[in-house]
Amino acid sequence: ALACAGLAGRCPPLPTKEDASGQEEALPVSSPLTASRQAPQEDQLWRAGLGGDRASSLPLGSSCLKYLIFLFNFLFSLLGALALAFGLWGLAVKGSLRGSGGAALPEDALLGLALGGLAVSAVSLAGCLGAFCENACLLRCFSGGLIAFLALEAVVGSLLVALWGPLQDGLEPTLRAAITHYQDDADLRFLIDQVQLGLQCCGVSSYRDWTRNPSFNCSSAGAQACGLPASCCISPRGDGVVGHDPCGFGALGPDEAVQRRVHLEGCGLALRGWLRANVRAAGAWAIATVVVQGLELLLAARLVRALAVRQGVAGSPRTVGTERSPAKLAQG
Repeated sequence: ALACAGLAGRCPPLPTKEDASGQEEALPVSSPLTASRQAPQEDQLWRAGLGGDRASSLPLGSSCLKYLIFLFNFLFSLLGALALAFGLWGLAVKGSLRGSGGAALPEDALLGLALGGLAVSAVSLAGCLGAFCENACLLRCFSGGLIAFLALEAVVGSLLVALWGPLQDGLEPTLRAAITHYQDDADLRFLIDQVQLGLQCCGVSSYRDWTRNPSFNCSSAGAQACGLPASCCISPRGDGVVGHDPCGFGALGPDEAVQRRVHLEGCGLALRGWLRANVRAAGAWAIATVVVQGLELLLAARLVRALAVRQGVAGSPRTVGTERSPAKLAQG
């Protein structure tokens, strides 16, 4: 106003309108705050997003299911990835992957560990992403993987229960065959050494079973003739750590002084007792695993149902979309 006064009335007049009496009155200038403020109904539509649909969220119980499934599967995916990495590392160190030449898969226990870790991590990752992203398709894939795991575990458990007796009867012949091929496979050698160290035994029925091995037989011309593996030795410290102790050299000979430095009892009966003592613990772990998998399957089904209910509600006609705002009514 001061600027216009200084310009001697050069500013254009404010827009006016005539009322019924013929007098002109200036149009009200709206405030910037009132001009940018939306009506309550229009504000709700703006918060709903494009398309005019109100943004919906899961109920509190379904949200708890979502984050619980995410947490469980995140932990299992880490365990599966760890098993996969350990299996691949073991295969790479042993050279099994390079030795196969790409023609066939190597026959190695670490290969089973790697494949199992891959399967567990893939299924758990599907459940983790499906719960976090609220994707029903990924959750169904996760449920299918869990059902496959449960079916496989049921088959393996049934076979173990049905063949428990024959497995125990075939334990000693298997150990004798393993003793014969002690030097042929590093994994087999490690397994036999751990059994003999852990159970403090030697051989199957007695330490004389090592005469079946060509390298330890007294007729052999090698340095290990009439000897025993270091895992048969009695540790002087009593901690079972013997390493490459040469105490087993000559233990299969007639020298009784040498025989007092090694375990004379076989591992057959001791291994049977160890299996009977730990079968209940193994069964408890198996049952706990099945229970956890079944619980995850139920939680995933509940979450998929909640997502379907929310999608059905979102697709139904809404009063918010059909109502007309005051501005639209004024225009009409």
